[in-house]
Amino acid sequence: MRPNRVADQRQLKDMNRRTFLGGCAALLAACGKPAKIRLALNWKPDPQFGGFYAAPYDKHGLDLEVLPGGAGTPTVQMIGAGSAEFGIVSADELVVARARGNDVVALFAVFQSCPQGIMAHASRQLGSIGDVLKEGTLAIQRGLPYARILEKKYGFDHVKVVPSPGGDISAFLRDEKFAQQCFVMSEPLQARHAGVDVKVFPVADIGYNPYTTVLATSGAQLKSDPDRAKSMVAAVREGWRAYLNDPATTNAKMHDLNPSMDAAAFTEVAGAQKSFIETGELGSMTAERWATLIGQLAELGDIPQAIPAQDCFRNL
Repeated sequence: MRPNRVADQRQLKDMNRRTFLGGCAALLAACGKPAKIRLALNWKPDPQFGGFYAAPYDKHGLDLEVLPGGAGTPTVQMIGAGSAEFGIVSADELVVARARGNDVVALFAVFQSCPQGIMAHASRQLGSIGDVLKEGTLAIQRGLPYARILEKKYGFDHVKVVPSPGGDISAFLRDEKFAQQCFVMSEPLQARHAGVDVKVFPVADIGYNPYTTVLATSGAQLKSDPDRAKSMVAAVREGWRAYLNDPATTNAKMHDLNPSMDAAAFTEVAGAQKSFIETGELGSMTAERWATLIGQLAELGDIPQAIPAQDCFRNL
């Protein structure tokens, strides 16, 4: 039987056409799907990250994975190395990184007022952070910039300085003249739950007030895809507004991810932190604040020389 070459050729053309159209459709689908991006946190899921968990990333065209962190999570290095497109850092950490050649840029600052402080017993009736250093014991990480500013300003000659116990307040509860560094929405709440009234002196009282819980990206990422950075900031700002208005749903979600923190603590911390966040436009930063911080770090010797404040951040 003689083969029908015309039919064979027509079949071949149809197959090639279907293959071509299928490939185009797959390519279009791939082009339409946003690339997966990562946000690296520098601690476990808790209220300081509430707005990041509440953010409607998909609404802004972002396919984002939140990477929980822990003690020592190197988010600045992760951003610089490209293992996370976005990360949470502190402003002083970012300045030091930039001075060492890591082109990291701040995009959104959650805490407008630094939530670090010194916690003392209210029964001591101390009037200022300087009074804490007149007697007793101070548990503090001496390498921290604000610890060195405290020592330079007041001296540690009249107080016994011991290493910071982290979140452990057992020594504080036992000794009325024991004071320790704290996160103002953490250890003070624990102490009050234990029946001890406290007085907290924010480190901002000594003029050291870096932005904290700062969303950052690399300069290269920002240049290569500025629209993605703008979408990220828009989603995060929307998330923080929603979380500040009603944290309950997001708290439940974070509690599932971090059951070591009880549900009541999520609620209490979320309420306590609001005044440190809502001091103006959510997330915005100023060159003046960055310049002050840069000057302090240069004076402490943490950076060899001042760097341009305007290079450290973008308000998108």
